[in-house]
Amino acid sequence: MPIAFKDVSHVYSAGTPYEYRALDHVDLEIQEGKMTAVVGQTGSGKSTLVQHLNALLLPTEGTVYILDRTIDANKKPKQLKSLRGDVGLVFQFPEYQLFEETVLKDTAFGPKNFGCTVEEAEKRAKQALQLTGIGPEYYERSPLELSGGQKRRVAIAGILAMDPRVLVLDEPTAGLDPAGTASMMKLFRRLNQELHKTVLIVTHDMEQVYRYCDEVIVVHDGKIRHQESSAEFFKDAHLCNEMGVLPPSLIRLEEMMREFGFAVPQGIVTEEQLAQWIAQEVKNHG
Repeated sequence: MPIAFKDVSHVYSAGTPYEYRALDHVDLEIQEGKMTAVVGQTGSGKSTLVQHLNALLLPTEGTVYILDRTIDANKKPKQLKSLRGDVGLVFQFPEYQLFEETVLKDTAFGPKNFGCTVEEAEKRAKQALQLTGIGPEYYERSPLELSGGQKRRVAIAGILAMDPRVLVLDEPTAGLDPAGTASMMKLFRRLNQELHKTVLIVTHDMEQVYRYCDEVIVVHDGKIRHQESSAEFFKDAHLCNEMGVLPPSLIRLEEMMREFGFAVPQGIVTEEQLAQWIAQEVKNHG
């Protein structure tokens, strides 16, 4: 069953002078098993949208369907703890949430909170840390002693240790250098392809969306403005610009070349392919 929003609205500070409608009658379906990007300008409602997926926020109006559960605006939600075990939400700068004495204890906290024995929780924690590239030499160190990228990996491992079916990441690569960003995105793709996690990423980084995500959802003023496969969405730089999304650099370069009269073929999706095509054109017309 797809993850679905049916006529969902969310209003902050309802009935006060500060009332703000962050989501406005949203209808949306997200297929399980995909790696989906949620994009849009700052303040568009992206984070508010994804925080409904584990009932951190509840709809003011409408209904959210998630993993055979129904969250209705008119009914008190049930089984929230189990839902939050199935839907792992990683906030922007999740390293600020680290609090335990050691890396291992911090990563094992979630499984223990959900009823695992100490032994099982530590086993899960070690598996998750290994998955995120944190070796045994870090287990007994304080999380506060780690680098920024390592802290983020530990925070993500803490969510993975609970073995969620859906992983929701809010700006997971913010503040990372290019190498750290690429490494993190490859990890998420691996979780999607090898461990069959449904992955949703809120991001402004169109380069990574283009490289790694299957689908794109554009949020604008609390509404879903567009939804399409990333391959189709990024074919047209004009569509991206219309949606207020900066196209990836490769798409911008291809469009610029076409404007100068180069017949760049469709289907080029990597810098290597474009370089090979240019080299062949130079050889043919040299």
